[in-house]
Amino acid sequence: MRIIDANLNRIGEGLRFLEEVARLLLNDTVLSGQLKTMRHELIRSSMASQQQFLQARDAGGDVGADIEVTGEEEERELPMALIANARRVQESLRTLEELAKVPGTLPELDAAKFKKARFDLYTIERELLAKLLSQDKVKQITGLCVVLDTQVLEERTHLDVARQVVRGGAGAIQLRDKVKSKKELLPLAHQLKVLCAEHGVLFIVNDHLDIALDSDADGLHVGQDDLPVQVARKYLPLGKVLGCSANSVEEAGAAQSGGADYIGVGPIYPTDTKDAAVVGLDRLQDIRKATTLPIVAIGGINKDNVSQVLAAGADSVAVISAILTAESPEEATRQILERMAAGSE
Repeated sequence: MRIIDANLNRIGEGLRFLEEVARLLLNDTVLSGQLKTMRHELIRSSMASQQQFLQARDAGGDVGADIEVTGEEEERELPMALIANARRVQESLRTLEELAKVPGTLPELDAAKFKKARFDLYTIERELLAKLLSQDKVKQITGLCVVLDTQVLEERTHLDVARQVVRGGAGAIQLRDKVKSKKELLPLAHQLKVLCAEHGVLFIVNDHLDIALDSDADGLHVGQDDLPVQVARKYLPLGKVLGCSANSVEEAGAAQSGGADYIGVGPIYPTDTKDAAVVGLDRLQDIRKATTLPIVAIGGINKDNVSQVLAAGADSVAVISAILTAESPEEATRQILERMAAGSE
């Protein structure tokens, strides 16, 4: 009874910590819901069992209470605290799983339930850690992302425009290319990554997971016809950002449950850079209500309409033509950011 009581307590305490991180720090409704459900299902027991646990409990006589391990009390960063609490729960689940197999143990202990919860938590732990490590990068999404579209750049070079928009204050740059071979694209991605890293700017690769991985990009953005979010999440290293285009409430929900860090919505207005039906501000508002993920609006956005887009629920905007075709991409970037700042006041 003492063993069961101690391990149920560890499970409840550890899961509560993980749930608070998911709910209050990461604002992740899916993970926080999974952890809350797991916690309630695992620590629930009958009143008779609760009385037996309390009767057997002897915290003052616990010989392990004063045992210290070197380094155990050292300060640790939040990701390590997350891992420690997940492992604490997993170990307790394994202990209860083994005890449930011993004849004469409480009949309400279900070895299969503890085993399933342990394996579920292995997956949840990875997802939580990935989101925690990428949190600072996700925060940079809530600014201005400039999409370097090769077809729109025409005679301008990627690096020249990238340097200008960085000086103008862009928080993220996305490399989007539908014409170059990957052999041509790879060195360009490496150069852009170096530039962005030097200035603290997020570098995102559109579509190509292999290019993102080899260039050590900060993240990857995929569309509905590209690599599925679940697959991309599986292969992206922990701490990398994953974005997904979603133009309906259903697609946004699937992207969130699949592991996306942000959602791209558009085209908001008519644009020559994407052959797709206009989404509009009303659809943007609907998607905003349906997801807790940051939303990056794209398509036909410029300094004259960016305030309306933010007011409709976008956390950030991705801009192509209004900056890439401007006489001064640096000044165009600065003007849009000024309008964004004014609209948020």
